[in-house]
Amino acid sequence: MILGMPGAWQIVLIVVIILLLFGGRKIPELMKGLGKGMKDFKEATKNEDEESEENVDENVKNDKKK
Repeated sequence: MILGMPGAWQIVLIVVIILLLFGGRKIPELMKGLGKGMKDFKEATKNEDEESEENVDENVKNDKKK
């Protein structure tokens, strides 16, 4: 069996299983939570990048003073 992209019937099967498990009313709530989680993750990684740039700038300034 070759692993790769799922076919159309596999995607349909997955969607049907999700609908059966969660119901049509829960899916928008799940997607909202997923979107909020992705937004929080992006903000956290952006803050990490800014902090690391600040640390690099401080290290460069400290090296110049020595």
